[in-house]
Amino acid sequence: MKALVLFSGGVDSTTCLAMAIDKYGAENVMALSANYGQKHVKELAMAKKIAGYYGVKYMTLNLKEIFAGSDCVLLETSDGEIPKESYAEQLKKTNGKPVTTYVPFRNGLFLSAAASAALSNGCTEIWYGVHGDDAAGNAYPDCSEAFNEAMGRAIFLGSGEQLKIYAPFVGLSKADVVKKGLELNVPYQYTWSCYEAGGRPCGKCGTCIDRAKAFALNDAADPAIKYWSEQDEK
Repeated sequence: MKALVLFSGGVDSTTCLAMAIDKYGAENVMALSANYGQKHVKELAMAKKIAGYYGVKYMTLNLKEIFAGSDCVLLETSDGEIPKESYAEQLKKTNGKPVTTYVPFRNGLFLSAAASAALSNGCTEIWYGVHGDDAAGNAYPDCSEAFNEAMGRAIFLGSGEQLKIYAPFVGLSKADVVKKGLELNVPYQYTWSCYEAGGRPCGKCGTCIDRAKAFALNDAADPAIKYWSEQDEK
């Protein structure tokens, strides 16, 4: 085993998974997803589907209790509504603080858990798909280059210098992520990005808006639109 990929089943992590497989082969890659009490639990079903598509080892973690006291609107314990506007619009209302869909130190927790899983399964690298658009304006501070460098150092030292983290998109845009994924023929039709728990993506939340923009900037149609429309017809 070579690489463990933190895997949500969304555009970024699926592209990251495809890159790791392209580099090391499916037999040397494993995917790790987390149930942290997110409303959009459908992403876990799609993550499992994509892992099966690629034929990689797949693991899940249950971290729901850790966030039980959080008022983050992304969580099923919250009655708050998920904003239906871009992150740029949301940040105008937060005075520089993270947006309401920021899950407290989520990536720090995920990376720490992934380090234990990686070492236990003979991996030497952890890959995750954070990108620059998420970090911009402090919307998600645990997606920044500074955070990545700090966690990378901590995990390297804490693992006895056996384990490194790799964030290939940390300084790039979501459009750059999609561009790479299109080159690798990533099965984007199976990916789930929406923060809502409906039968199909809402198209209005921050991540849906970012996803649509990323495909548009690549002059590409998002295959998930057709896929979920077909699912509605069944």
